[in-house]
Amino acid sequence: MRTILIIILLNSITAAITAQEINCRYGFSFEISNDPHWGKGYPVITSVHPNSPAALAGIKPYDVITAVEGITITEDKLDDIYLFLNPPGKEIVSLTVKNFSEEANQVKVKKECRNPYALSEEQMATAFAMYAVESTQERLFTCPFSTTATKDSIDFARFKSFDFVGGIDNQPDLARKIDDLIKKELNRRGLKYDPVKPDLMVHIYYSFTKNPNYKPKTTRKSSKEKLSEETNTWRYDISLDRMVKFPFLPSETIETEAQYILKLGFRLEDQTMQKGRIIWECEANELMNERFSIEDFAEVHISLMIMQFPYLKYGRNVQFRLSKKKYNYTGVNYSIENLSQIASIDPYSPAYNAGMMAYDMIDYIADKRAEPSSQKLTSAYKQFLVNTLKLRADSTRFTDANGFPDCMEWDKSKYPLVTKAFENKNNCTVFSYLFRYAAFINPSGNNTCSFKIDRDKEKLEFALRPEIRSEITVVVE
Repeated sequence: MRTILIIILLNSITAAITAQEINCRYGFSFEISNDPHWGKGYPVITSVHPNSPAALAGIKPYDVITAVEGITITEDKLDDIYLFLNPPGKEIVSLTVKNFSEEANQVKVKKECRNPYALSEEQMATAFAMYAVESTQERLFTCPFSTTATKDSIDFARFKSFDFVGGIDNQPDLARKIDDLIKKELNRRGLKYDPVKPDLMVHIYYSFTKNPNYKPKTTRKSSKEKLSEETNTWRYDISLDRMVKFPFLPSETIETEAQYILKLGFRLEDQTMQKGRIIWECEANELMNERFSIEDFAEVHISLMIMQFPYLKYGRNVQFRLSKKKYNYTGVNYSIENLSQIASIDPYSPAYNAGMMAYDMIDYIADKRAEPSSQKLTSAYKQFLVNTLKLRADSTRFTDANGFPDCMEWDKSKYPLVTKAFENKNNCTVFSYLFRYAAFINPSGNNTCSFKIDRDKEKLEFALRPEIRSEITVVVE
Protein backbone atom coordinates (compact mmCIF):
# COMPACT_ATOMS: atom_id res chain seq x y z
CA MET A 1 0.00 0.00 0.00
CA ARG A 2 2.66 2.46 -1.11
CA THR A 3 0.54 5.58 -1.49
CA ILE A 4 1.77 9.06 -0.73
CA LEU A 5 -0.23 9.20 2.47
CA ILE A 6 1.14 5.96 3.87
CA ILE A 7 4.70 6.90 2.93
CA ILE A 8 4.32 10.16 4.88
CA LEU A 9 2.88 8.31 7.84
CA LEU A 10 5.55 5.61 7.86
CA ASN A 11 8.31 8.20 7.68
CA SER A 12 7.11 9.71 10.95
CA ILE A 13 7.47 6.35 12.68
CA THR A 14 11.25 6.31 12.19
CA ALA A 15 11.74 9.06 14.78
CA ALA A 16 11.09 6.54 17.56
CA ILE A 17 13.86 4.41 19.00
CA THR A 18 13.34 0.97 17.51
CA ALA A 19 14.78 -2.48 17.92
CA GLN A 20 13.11 -5.90 17.89
CA GLU A 21 9.74 -4.39 18.79
CA ILE A 22 9.64 -1.84 16.01
CA ASN A 23 6.96 0.34 17.54
CA CYS A 24 8.33 0.54 21.07
CA ARG A 25 9.79 3.93 21.84
CA TYR A 26 11.08 6.18 24.58
CA GLY A 27 10.30 9.35 22.67
CA PHE A 28 13.70 10.95 22.24
CA SER A 29 16.26 11.38 19.48
CA PHE A 30 19.98 11.06 20.08
CA GLU A 31 23.40 11.17 18.46
CA ILE A 32 26.68 9.51 19.40
CA SER A 33 28.78 12.48 20.42
CA ASN A 34 32.12 13.34 18.85
CA ASP A 35 32.28 16.55 20.88
CA PRO A 36 35.28 16.41 23.27
CA HIS A 37 33.45 18.79 25.62
CA TRP A 38 30.17 16.95 26.02
CA GLY A 39 29.47 13.23 26.19
CA LYS A 40 32.15 12.09 23.75
CA GLY A 41 31.50 8.48 22.79
CA TYR A 42 28.06 8.39 24.45
CA PRO A 43 24.51 8.99 23.20
CA VAL A 44 23.53 12.65 23.66
CA ILE A 45 19.82 13.49 23.68
CA THR A 46 19.14 16.00 20.89
CA SER A 47 15.37 16.29 21.31
CA VAL A 48 12.59 14.97 23.54
CA HIS A 49 9.16 14.39 22.08
CA PRO A 50 6.35 16.15 23.99
CA ASN A 51 3.95 13.81 25.86
CA SER A 52 6.37 10.89 25.40
CA PRO A 53 7.61 8.47 28.10
CA ALA A 54 10.98 10.26 28.07
CA ALA A 55 9.34 13.64 28.67
CA LEU A 56 7.21 12.22 31.51
CA ALA A 57 10.34 10.67 33.07
CA GLY A 58 12.12 14.04 33.09
CA ILE A 59 14.71 13.39 30.39
CA LYS A 60 15.89 16.62 28.77
CA PRO A 61 17.82 17.68 25.68
CA TYR A 62 21.62 17.45 26.11
CA ASP A 63 21.35 14.70 28.73
CA VAL A 64 24.13 12.16 28.15
CA ILE A 65 23.19 8.48 28.50
CA THR A 66 26.10 6.68 30.18
CA ALA A 67 24.51 3.35 31.17
CA VAL A 68 21.45 1.14 30.60
CA GLU A 69 20.20 -1.12 33.38
CA GLY A 70 23.43 -0.37 35.25
CA ILE A 71 25.65 -1.51 32.38
CA THR A 72 28.04 1.21 31.21
CA ILE A 73 27.98 2.09 27.52
CA THR A 74 31.38 1.23 26.08
CA GLU A 75 32.79 1.58 22.57
CA ASP A 76 32.04 -2.03 21.64
CA LYS A 77 28.35 -1.49 22.47
CA LEU A 78 27.98 1.45 20.06
CA ASP A 79 27.73 -0.92 17.07
CA ASP A 80 24.41 -2.19 18.41
CA ILE A 81 23.36 0.91 20.34
CA TYR A 82 19.67 0.75 19.38
CA LEU A 83 19.35 -2.79 20.70
CA PHE A 84 21.41 -1.94 23.78
CA LEU A 85 19.16 1.03 24.60
CA ASN A 86 16.06 -1.10 24.16
CA PRO A 87 16.66 -4.38 26.06
CA PRO A 88 14.07 -6.98 25.00
CA GLY A 89 11.53 -8.09 27.54
CA LYS A 90 11.91 -4.92 29.60
CA GLU A 91 8.83 -2.73 29.89
CA ILE A 92 10.52 -0.26 32.24
CA VAL A 93 14.16 0.53 31.52
CA SER A 94 16.61 2.25 33.85
CA LEU A 95 18.81 4.81 32.09
CA THR A 96 21.74 6.56 33.75
CA VAL A 97 22.04 10.13 32.49
CA LYS A 98 24.62 12.83 33.07
CA ASN A 99 24.07 16.60 32.86
CA PHE A 100 25.18 19.81 34.58
CA SER A 101 23.02 19.06 37.62
CA GLU A 102 23.86 15.42 38.22
CA GLU A 103 26.78 13.15 37.40
CA ALA A 104 24.80 9.90 37.38
CA ASN A 105 21.02 10.30 37.59
CA GLN A 106 18.97 7.10 37.44
CA VAL A 107 15.86 7.61 35.31
CA LYS A 108 13.24 4.90 34.85
CA VAL A 109 11.42 5.11 31.54
CA LYS A 110 8.39 3.04 30.65
CA LYS A 111 8.54 2.09 26.98
CA GLU A 112 5.54 2.97 24.86
CA CYS A 113 4.73 0.05 22.57
CA ARG A 114 2.10 0.13 19.83
CA ASN A 115 0.64 -2.21 17.30
CA PRO A 116 3.13 -2.10 14.37
CA TYR A 117 0.15 -1.77 11.99
CA ALA A 118 -1.42 1.14 13.88
CA LEU A 119 -1.26 4.83 12.99
CA SER A 120 -1.63 7.32 15.83
CA GLU A 121 -3.59 10.56 15.73
CA GLU A 122 -0.31 12.43 15.93
CA GLN A 123 0.85 10.71 12.74
CA MET A 124 -2.49 11.38 11.06
CA ALA A 125 -2.26 15.07 12.05
CA THR A 126 1.17 15.20 10.39
CA ALA A 127 -0.19 13.60 7.22
CA PHE A 128 -3.14 16.03 7.01
CA ALA A 129 -1.26 19.09 8.29
CA MET A 130 -2.46 21.32 5.44
CA TYR A 131 -5.96 21.18 6.91
CA ALA A 132 -4.65 23.46 9.69
CA VAL A 133 -1.23 24.76 8.68
CA GLU A 134 -1.76 27.62 11.14
CA SER A 135 -1.03 25.27 14.03
CA THR A 136 0.54 22.16 12.49
CA GLN A 137 3.67 22.63 10.44
CA GLU A 138 7.37 21.89 10.08
CA ARG A 139 9.69 24.73 9.10
CA LEU A 140 13.41 25.19 8.58
CA PHE A 141 15.16 28.47 9.22
CA THR A 142 18.79 29.56 9.28
CA CYS A 143 20.54 31.99 11.60
CA PRO A 144 23.97 33.48 10.78
CA PHE A 145 25.59 32.50 14.07
CA SER A 146 29.29 31.86 14.50
CA THR A 147 29.90 29.43 17.38
CA THR A 148 33.26 28.24 18.68
CA ALA A 149 34.54 26.15 21.58
CA THR A 150 37.98 25.86 23.10
CA LYS A 151 40.37 23.40 21.49
CA ASP A 152 41.36 22.18 24.95
CA SER A 153 39.79 18.87 25.96
CA ILE A 154 37.59 20.00 28.84
CA ASP A 155 34.45 18.27 30.01
CA PHE A 156 31.97 21.14 30.27
CA ALA A 157 30.08 19.17 32.93
CA ARG A 158 32.80 20.26 35.38
CA PHE A 159 31.30 23.76 35.38
CA LYS A 160 28.35 24.17 37.72
CA SER A 161 27.81 27.92 38.19
CA PHE A 162 28.14 31.30 36.48
CA ASP A 163 28.10 35.07 36.91
CA PHE A 164 28.27 38.05 34.55
CA VAL A 165 31.22 40.36 33.93
CA GLY A 166 30.49 43.53 35.91
CA GLY A 167 27.67 41.86 37.85
CA ILE A 168 24.07 41.51 36.71
CA ASP A 169 22.73 44.47 38.74
CA ASN A 170 25.22 47.17 37.76
CA GLN A 171 24.58 47.12 34.03
CA PRO A 172 22.76 49.43 31.61
CA ASP A 173 19.14 48.44 31.04
CA LEU A 174 19.82 46.72 27.71
CA ALA A 175 22.77 44.71 29.05
CA ARG A 176 20.74 43.65 32.11
CA LYS A 177 17.89 42.45 29.91
CA ILE A 178 20.30 40.41 27.78
CA ASP A 179 21.92 39.01 30.94
CA ASP A 180 18.50 37.98 32.26
CA LEU A 181 17.75 36.09 29.02
CA ILE A 182 21.09 34.26 29.16
CA LYS A 183 20.63 33.52 32.86
CA LYS A 184 17.26 31.92 32.16
CA GLU A 185 18.72 29.66 29.47
CA LEU A 186 21.77 28.59 31.54
CA ASN A 187 19.46 27.80 34.46
CA ARG A 188 17.50 25.51 32.12
CA ARG A 189 20.74 23.66 31.40
CA GLY A 190 21.20 23.05 35.13
CA LEU A 191 23.85 25.71 35.77
CA LYS A 192 23.37 27.90 38.86
CA TYR A 193 23.79 31.65 39.12
CA ASP A 194 26.51 32.32 41.71
CA PRO A 195 27.83 35.91 42.00
CA VAL A 196 30.22 34.90 44.83
CA LYS A 197 32.36 32.08 43.42
CA PRO A 198 31.27 31.23 39.84
CA ASP A 199 32.87 28.55 37.69
CA LEU A 200 32.12 30.57 34.55
CA MET A 201 31.98 34.26 33.77
CA VAL A 202 29.57 35.42 31.04
CA HIS A 203 30.75 38.33 28.89
CA ILE A 204 28.26 39.95 26.51
CA TYR A 205 28.81 42.46 23.71
CA TYR A 206 26.55 44.11 21.13
CA SER A 207 26.38 46.91 18.57
CA PHE A 208 24.19 48.31 15.81
CA THR A 209 26.13 50.37 13.27
CA LYS A 210 25.86 51.90 9.85
CA ASN A 211 27.97 49.99 7.35
CA PRO A 212 30.74 52.34 6.16
CA ASN A 213 31.35 50.09 3.13
CA TYR A 214 27.73 49.99 1.97
CA LYS A 215 27.21 49.93 -1.81
CA PRO A 216 23.59 49.70 -3.03
CA LYS A 217 22.84 46.71 -5.24
CA THR A 218 21.14 47.73 -8.46
CA THR A 219 20.70 44.39 -10.23
CA ARG A 220 17.41 42.51 -10.01
CA LYS A 221 17.11 39.52 -7.76
CA SER A 222 16.66 36.11 -9.32
CA SER A 223 13.77 33.91 -8.22
CA LYS A 224 16.30 31.73 -6.40
CA GLU A 225 17.60 34.74 -4.45
CA LYS A 226 14.04 35.75 -3.52
CA LEU A 227 13.28 32.24 -2.25
CA SER A 228 16.53 32.22 -0.28
CA GLU A 229 15.70 35.57 1.31
CA GLU A 230 12.23 34.39 2.27
CA THR A 231 13.64 31.22 3.84
CA ASN A 232 16.32 32.99 5.84
CA THR A 233 14.27 35.87 7.23
CA TRP A 234 11.63 33.73 8.92
CA ARG A 235 12.51 32.94 12.54
CA TYR A 236 10.58 31.33 15.37
CA ASP A 237 9.55 33.79 18.09
CA ILE A 238 9.01 31.78 21.27
CA SER A 239 7.21 34.66 23.03
CA LEU A 240 4.62 34.87 20.22
CA ASP A 241 4.61 31.11 19.60
CA ARG A 242 4.83 31.58 15.84
CA MET A 243 7.17 32.14 12.94
CA VAL A 244 7.85 35.83 12.31
CA LYS A 245 9.39 37.50 9.29
CA PHE A 246 12.34 39.79 10.11
CA PRO A 247 13.95 42.44 7.88
CA PHE A 248 17.29 40.57 7.77
CA LEU A 249 19.17 39.90 4.56
CA PRO A 250 19.97 36.29 3.63
CA SER A 251 23.06 34.72 5.16
CA GLU A 252 24.86 34.58 1.79
CA THR A 253 24.51 38.36 1.26
CA ILE A 254 27.78 40.23 0.65
CA GLU A 255 28.40 42.62 3.54
CA THR A 256 28.72 45.66 1.27
CA GLU A 257 25.06 45.21 0.24
CA ALA A 258 23.80 45.95 3.77
CA GLN A 259 23.20 49.44 5.15
CA TYR A 260 23.33 48.26 8.76
CA ILE A 261 25.08 45.55 10.76
CA LEU A 262 23.70 44.21 14.05
CA LYS A 263 26.11 42.28 16.26
CA LEU A 264 25.23 40.39 19.43
CA GLY A 265 27.51 37.90 21.13
CA PHE A 266 28.43 36.35 24.43
CA ARG A 267 31.28 34.19 25.64
CA LEU A 268 31.79 31.89 28.61
CA GLU A 269 35.12 32.34 30.41
CA ASP A 270 36.75 29.76 32.67
CA GLN A 271 37.15 30.88 36.30
CA THR A 272 38.37 27.64 37.88
CA MET A 273 41.03 25.81 35.86
CA GLN A 274 42.55 28.53 33.67
CA LYS A 275 41.10 31.89 34.56
CA GLY A 276 39.97 33.98 31.60
CA ARG A 277 40.15 31.15 29.06
CA ILE A 278 37.22 31.35 26.63
CA ILE A 279 35.60 27.94 26.58
CA TRP A 280 32.58 28.75 24.37
CA GLU A 281 31.36 31.71 22.34
CA CYS A 282 28.45 32.50 20.01
CA GLU A 283 28.14 35.63 17.89
CA ALA A 284 25.26 36.73 15.66
CA ASN A 285 25.92 39.09 12.76
CA GLU A 286 22.82 40.27 10.96
CA LEU A 287 22.85 42.35 7.79
CA MET A 288 19.87 44.59 7.07
CA ASN A 289 18.71 47.68 5.22
CA GLU A 290 16.59 49.16 7.99
CA ARG A 291 16.99 49.83 11.68
CA PHE A 292 16.24 47.14 14.23
CA SER A 293 16.23 47.00 18.02
CA ILE A 294 19.00 44.99 19.69
CA GLU A 295 16.63 44.27 22.60
CA ASP A 296 13.99 42.85 20.26
CA PHE A 297 16.65 40.80 18.51
CA ALA A 298 17.90 39.38 21.83
CA GLU A 299 14.36 38.46 22.94
CA VAL A 300 13.99 36.14 19.96
CA HIS A 301 17.53 34.92 19.37
CA ILE A 302 19.29 34.35 22.72
CA SER A 303 17.51 31.01 23.19
CA LEU A 304 18.51 30.01 19.65
CA MET A 305 22.12 31.13 20.08
CA ILE A 306 22.57 29.07 23.22
CA MET A 307 21.07 25.91 21.71
CA GLN A 308 24.57 24.69 20.82
CA PHE A 309 25.78 24.85 24.41
CA PRO A 310 27.07 22.51 25.68
CA TYR A 311 26.77 20.27 22.59
CA LEU A 312 28.29 21.96 19.54
CA LYS A 313 27.43 20.65 16.06
CA TYR A 314 27.96 23.53 13.62
CA GLY A 315 30.35 26.46 13.59
CA ARG A 316 28.49 28.75 11.18
CA ASN A 317 25.01 29.44 9.78
CA VAL A 318 23.03 27.16 12.06
CA GLN A 319 19.87 25.62 10.61
CA PHE A 320 16.94 24.96 12.94
CA ARG A 321 13.84 22.81 12.53
CA LEU A 322 10.57 23.93 14.07
CA SER A 323 8.03 21.17 14.56
CA LYS A 324 4.65 22.47 15.65
CA LYS A 325 1.56 20.34 16.14
CA LYS A 326 -1.83 21.00 17.62
CA TYR A 327 -4.43 18.28 17.27
CA ASN A 328 -7.37 16.57 18.93
CA TYR A 329 -6.30 13.47 20.83
CA THR A 330 -8.90 10.77 21.54
CA GLY A 331 -6.53 7.79 21.85
CA VAL A 332 -7.72 6.05 18.67
CA ASN A 333 -5.05 4.36 16.53
CA TYR A 334 -6.00 3.43 12.97
CA SER A 335 -5.22 0.28 11.03
CA ILE A 336 -2.64 0.90 8.32
CA GLU A 337 -4.50 -1.60 6.13
CA ASN A 338 -7.95 -0.10 6.64
CA LEU A 339 -8.20 3.45 7.94
CA SER A 340 -11.81 2.98 9.01
CA GLN A 341 -10.84 0.25 11.45
CA ILE A 342 -9.51 0.84 14.96
CA ALA A 343 -6.23 -1.02 15.43
CA SER A 344 -5.85 -0.15 19.11
CA ILE A 345 -6.96 2.26 21.81
CA ASP A 346 -4.54 4.03 24.16
CA PRO A 347 -5.20 3.09 27.80
CA TYR A 348 -7.09 5.71 29.85
CA SER A 349 -7.64 7.94 26.82
CA PRO A 350 -11.00 9.60 26.04
CA ALA A 351 -11.84 6.77 23.60
CA TYR A 352 -10.85 4.11 26.14
CA ASN A 353 -12.91 5.73 28.90
CA ALA A 354 -15.92 5.95 26.56
CA GLY A 355 -15.79 2.21 25.83
CA MET A 356 -14.41 2.13 22.29
CA MET A 357 -12.40 -0.98 21.42
CA ALA A 358 -9.83 -2.38 19.02
CA TYR A 359 -11.33 -3.83 15.82
CA ASP A 360 -14.35 -1.52 15.99
CA MET A 361 -15.27 -0.37 12.47
CA ILE A 362 -15.83 3.38 12.12
CA ASP A 363 -18.74 4.54 9.99
CA TYR A 364 -18.65 8.28 10.77
CA ILE A 365 -16.51 10.75 12.72
CA ALA A 366 -18.18 14.09 13.47
CA ASP A 367 -20.82 13.25 10.84
CA LYS A 368 -18.21 12.68 8.13
CA ARG A 369 -18.13 9.24 6.53
CA ALA A 370 -15.02 7.19 7.23
CA GLU A 371 -13.01 6.07 4.21
CA PRO A 372 -11.05 2.79 4.44
CA SER A 373 -8.86 3.39 1.38
CA SER A 374 -5.69 5.42 1.96
CA GLN A 375 -5.39 5.80 -1.81
CA LYS A 376 -8.80 7.45 -2.07
CA LEU A 377 -8.08 9.64 0.95
CA THR A 378 -4.76 10.75 -0.53
CA SER A 379 -6.35 11.58 -3.87
CA ALA A 380 -9.19 13.51 -2.23
CA TYR A 381 -6.76 15.35 0.05
CA LYS A 382 -4.61 16.50 -2.88
CA GLN A 383 -7.69 17.60 -4.83
CA PHE A 384 -9.03 19.43 -1.77
CA LEU A 385 -5.78 21.42 -1.51
CA VAL A 386 -5.95 22.38 -5.18
CA ASN A 387 -9.63 23.37 -5.08
CA THR A 388 -9.27 25.49 -1.93
CA LEU A 389 -6.07 27.29 -2.87
CA LYS A 390 -8.07 30.46 -3.58
CA LEU A 391 -9.24 30.47 0.05
CA ARG A 392 -5.70 30.85 1.38
CA ALA A 393 -4.02 34.11 2.43
CA ASP A 394 -1.15 34.72 0.02
CA SER A 395 0.60 37.02 2.52
CA THR A 396 1.24 33.99 4.78
CA ARG A 397 2.97 31.90 2.09
CA PHE A 398 6.03 29.93 3.22
CA THR A 399 8.10 26.89 2.25
CA ASP A 400 7.84 24.00 4.70
CA ALA A 401 10.59 21.63 5.84
CA ASN A 402 9.74 19.20 3.03
CA GLY A 403 10.33 21.90 0.40
CA PHE A 404 6.68 22.53 -0.47
CA PRO A 405 6.67 26.25 -1.45
CA ASP A 406 2.95 27.08 -1.30
CA CYS A 407 2.01 26.58 2.34
CA MET A 408 -0.49 29.25 3.34
CA GLU A 409 -2.89 29.84 6.18
CA TRP A 410 -6.61 30.17 5.52
CA ASP A 411 -7.86 33.66 4.70
CA LYS A 412 -9.83 34.68 7.80
CA SER A 413 -12.34 36.65 5.71
CA LYS A 414 -13.19 33.42 3.85
CA TYR A 415 -13.72 31.11 6.84
CA PRO A 416 -17.39 30.41 5.93
CA LEU A 417 -16.26 29.13 2.50
CA VAL A 418 -13.50 27.07 4.12
CA THR A 419 -16.03 25.48 6.47
CA LYS A 420 -18.25 24.69 3.50
CA ALA A 421 -15.32 22.97 1.74
CA PHE A 422 -14.68 20.80 4.80
CA GLU A 423 -18.37 19.86 4.88
CA ASN A 424 -18.37 18.80 1.21
CA LYS A 425 -18.76 14.99 1.21
CA ASN A 426 -16.72 14.63 -1.97
CA ASN A 427 -13.63 15.98 -0.19
CA CYS A 428 -13.41 13.03 2.24
CA THR A 429 -12.34 15.25 5.12
CA VAL A 430 -13.09 12.74 7.87
CA PHE A 431 -9.72 13.35 9.53
CA SER A 432 -10.43 17.06 9.85
CA TYR A 433 -11.83 16.11 13.27
CA LEU A 434 -8.18 16.26 14.40
CA PHE A 435 -8.42 20.04 14.02
CA ARG A 436 -12.05 20.49 15.02
CA TYR A 437 -11.01 23.02 17.67
CA ALA A 438 -10.36 25.50 14.80
CA ALA A 439 -13.04 28.05 13.85
CA PHE A 440 -12.60 27.45 10.11
CA ILE A 441 -13.61 23.79 10.56
CA ASN A 442 -16.11 24.07 13.40
CA PRO A 443 -17.48 27.61 13.86
CA SER A 444 -19.66 26.53 16.80
CA GLY A 445 -16.59 26.20 19.04
CA ASN A 446 -18.00 23.01 20.56
CA ASN A 447 -14.98 20.74 20.29
CA THR A 448 -16.71 17.38 20.67
CA CYS A 449 -16.49 14.45 18.28
CA SER A 450 -19.04 11.70 17.78
CA PHE A 451 -17.77 8.33 16.56
CA LYS A 452 -20.39 6.08 14.96
CA ILE A 453 -19.18 2.52 15.25
CA ASP A 454 -20.10 -0.88 13.82
CA ARG A 455 -19.21 -3.59 16.36
CA ASP A 456 -20.25 -7.12 15.40
CA LYS A 457 -23.20 -5.73 13.40
CA GLU A 458 -24.25 -3.60 16.37
CA LYS A 459 -24.46 0.14 15.69
CA LEU A 460 -22.97 2.26 18.49
CA GLU A 461 -22.28 5.96 18.94
CA PHE A 462 -19.72 7.54 21.27
CA ALA A 463 -19.54 11.25 22.02
CA LEU A 464 -15.98 12.20 22.95
CA ARG A 465 -14.42 15.37 24.25
CA PRO A 466 -10.89 15.20 22.85
CA GLU A 467 -7.81 16.41 24.64
CA ILE A 468 -6.17 19.20 22.60
CA ARG A 469 -2.48 18.40 22.40
CA SER A 470 -0.04 21.19 21.60
CA GLU A 471 3.51 20.13 20.82
CA ILE A 472 6.35 22.47 19.86
CA THR A 473 10.01 21.57 19.45
CA VAL A 474 12.88 23.58 18.01
CA VAL A 475 16.09 21.66 17.36
CA VAL A 476 19.39 22.18 15.60
CA GLU A 477 18.92 20.38 12.28
